[in-house]
Amino acid sequence: MPSITLHINDHPHAVDVAPDTPLLWVLRDTVGLTGTKYGCGMGLCGACTVHLDGEARRACQILVSSIGSARITTIEGLAADRKHPVIRAWLAEQVPQCGYCQPGQIMQAAALLAGTPHPTRQQIDEAMNGNICRCGTYQRIRRAIARAAAETA
Repeated sequence: MPSITLHINDHPHAVDVAPDTPLLWVLRDTVGLTGTKYGCGMGLCGACTVHLDGEARRACQILVSSIGSARITTIEGLAADRKHPVIRAWLAEQVPQCGYCQPGQIMQAAALLAGTPHPTRQQIDEAMNGNICRCGTYQRIRRAIARAAAETA
């Protein structure tokens, strides 16, 4: 297998994997970044959300061969210093219960705020639709996103 170089969290990673390997498994099993979670494997739950060139994408649905030179950001990259407004808001609002879906929720919220710095409640709901929280912390998620948006005002 030829080596594929991925740009993950501002660092190059040469990986020797089959070209049809989903990014999720490369991140978790090859690179060792386990913050991105496996949820459904079909791109429906959002647990595996990462950023590809700033856009929220489901890592379970992205073949490593299709990434090219795109920059990948995982929850580890976004939360490294805990200074990102979404991370601070998540902590302040005490969003997580079990926490399993939270990396995907945070990545989706960060992408929303990068493109729409001051979203309405409807825009928040639309952007977060498809990110499932089995614990039902949707009200706290909304509050945290609104808090992060207000912080950047």
